[in-house]
Amino acid sequence: MSDLPNLERSPYDMLGGREAVLAISEAFYDAMEAHEPALTATHRLTPEGRLHPEVRERFGLFLVGWLGGPQDYMAQHGHPRLRMRHARVAIDVAMRDAWLRAMRAALDKQGVQGPLRAFLDQRFAEVADFLRNAG
Repeated sequence: MSDLPNLERSPYDMLGGREAVLAISEAFYDAMEAHEPALTATHRLTPEGRLHPEVRERFGLFLVGWLGGPQDYMAQHGHPRLRMRHARVAIDVAMRDAWLRAMRAALDKQGVQGPLRAFLDQRFAEVADFLRNAG
């Protein structure tokens, strides 16, 4: 993540550590459930139709490590292998954009601004586009 100006601290640290990153993850899934039904439907759901808590927990662990925090995701689940893990889902431009809208809403809710926000917006967009596997 070397594109971030003055990278003396990781994005994880700049965001405020574990609790702050997990709050972004929760806000992301809250926004997804509230505003992105097609995207929500691609995830493991509870019998009530809500995102399964394990989905939220796993992404939270991933996000902590991806942003430069402890690598608990890797220790528990191995390498993320994002393309492989997402191959079962058709990810087209609409799904990519839905994912990005939910993440932007989460970053907005958590008040992420300035150069760190610009950096994260760019990196999330790059990864979301990398995962596209359909029209």
